[in-house]
Amino acid sequence: MSTDPEAEYYQAVEEYFVSRRGDPLFLSNAEWNLVRSWRLAGLPLRIVLRGIRDALDAHAHGWSRDRKVKSLAYCKVAVETAGERWQRALALRGDEGEDALAALRGFASALEEARELGPRGTELASAIARELQERAEAGSLDEVTGWLYEREGRLIGAIGDDLGAERLRAIEAEVDAGLERWRARMPAKVVETLRRESLARRLLEAHGLPRLSLFHLEGGGAV
Repeated sequence: MSTDPEAEYYQAVEEYFVSRRGDPLFLSNAEWNLVRSWRLAGLPLRIVLRGIRDALDAHAHGWSRDRKVKSLAYCKVAVETAGERWQRALALRGDEGEDALAALRGFASALEEARELGPRGTELASAIARELQERAEAGSLDEVTGWLYEREGRLIGAIGDDLGAERLRAIEAEVDAGLERWRARMPAKVVETLRRESLARRLLEAHGLPRLSLFHLEGGGAV
């Protein structure tokens, strides 16, 4: 089984849904694209699995329980509902919100301590670190998922510019080789998302930086 950090999200969703459905069939292209939409929305894996669990538990106790759930799309509304609950929990500044604010402070510290960034990356990392500290101090978590995504994208672009085209192409070739096994299983759009995420991780990790995302944020209980 793959341990690729970017593919793990998709693989975990597939394994959980297939095991709960009790059917050996794997995900279709449409289902992979649905998982991609949840990933792009910044929904942590545990929130997606919780939504799938809620949908399938409700089905197991409903009038149509004798009918097998045929598609992951059956869980779409429940996953979106779980995502909305998570976003409200962030805004209410309970445990979820405090964990998120701690993550913002951690991102700021990591950016301040980043290793061997080039001139563009250094300047932008310092600016983003200040913004993160300001958000954490103000307790501002409004639209934080999209805000982090945009800042991370700008930082990755700056790091890539500092690296230069030749070194960047070499890293991209390594990423492409690592994703080869998924090209036959997933639609091109999903593989391209995996490619972009894998490249982002590699560029950030090279400087001791984490992904600037609440995607891996723990908390809120188990599935």
